Amino acid sequence: MPKRDYYEVLSVARDVGEDELKKAYRKLALEHHPDRNPDDSVAEEKFKEASEAYAVLSDPEKRRAYDRFGFAGLGGAGGAPPGFDFGDLGGFTDLFNDLFGDIFGSAGGRGRRAGRGQRGADLRYNLEIGLADVLSGLETQLKLPKMRPCGTCEGSGARPGTSPERCAQCGGSGQMILQQGFFRISRPCDACGGQGEVVRERCADCRGAGRVEGRQTINVRVPAGIEDGMRLRLAGEGEAGIAGGPAGDLYVVISVARHPLFERDGQHLQTEVPIPFAQATLGGEIEVPTLEGKVDLRIPEGTQSGKVFRLRGKGLPHVHGSGRGDQFVRIFVEVPSKLSARARELLEEFAQECGTDVSPVSKSFVDKLRDLFD
Repeated sequence: MPKRDYYEVLSVARDVGEDELKKAYRKLALEHHPDRNPDDSVAEEKFKEASEAYAVLSDPEKRRAYDRFGFAGLGGAGGAPPGFDFGDLGGFTDLFNDLFGDIFGSAGGRGRRAGRGQRGADLRYNLEIGLADVLSGLETQLKLPKMRPCGTCEGSGARPGTSPERCAQCGGSGQMILQQGFFRISRPCDACGGQGEVVRERCADCRGAGRVEGRQTINVRVPAGIEDGMRLRLAGEGEAGIAGGPAGDLYVVISVARHPLFERDGQHLQTEVPIPFAQATLGGEIEVPTLEGKVDLRIPEGTQSGKVFRLRGKGLPHVHGSGRGDQFVRIFVEVPSKLSARARELLEEFAQECGTDVSPVSKSFVDKLRDLFD
């Protein structure tokens, strides 16, 4: 098939500027790149055609020759210039790096050109709080030993008054591209170690790393209702990046300490309250502890050990919503272990007075025994 005019291939006018030319090629290359069109020979040919057109039109000298003499001006009769190879991308290496970054980025990779700065490490801090803190929330300060940006060079790693230089060998991409025909392999640049920049004169305080050891105080707000094992992410509060790279994140993992009186069940609280035998029998009011202080609870006469009462709204708040849980109070009846002579006499009189009368609970138990053995 006859070769198409390069301007027609890229769908641009003959007086197109450099930026518009680059934009047109970028669009076609992204559309027809083989990585996005596997096993598609038509797309592969269109990608090669667009790459060849841009390689010529982006070079001022080749473009003048092509505008004046057509394909013949390129040294080939009706074809690309002698020795033209898609591994020789001429003056648009940076564009190709950006192009491949977009392609791989859309597939889930990082997709950015290598840079000198490296992201700092994430940090973890275990924070123990009390149940009262869960009720009201907590604002506290953490003092962490961590790597922080060097104040002398402001994180650049270069001696004050100087700055990192773009690597001449890789052009600042951090990668060396090896291409044979249509196969392309990249590896970190040997000169800059894949950083894309070279520090000629290093900062004396951080020795070119851009960060130093130190301690930092960080304010942390723990929301009310948080649960044991949850973690808070503080973006950018991890260790400082290397050579000006972004900082990592800080993860604060919450541990809720056991309370001597309350057990937690989600947003609800459970507690046990002892009452004397006489009070369980006669009924009355008792004081019940809550996280906000004591409250009065009416106990009906004949309350059995194990009876559970609900205090509505005395539990914990919901971390992602409104309202509070309840507090459940379990009663257990205390039986005296030692009796005075007078107390024993009164208790025996009480037992004699009751005679064979039994409580509803006892009667139920007796009925079950009768059904089992009769």
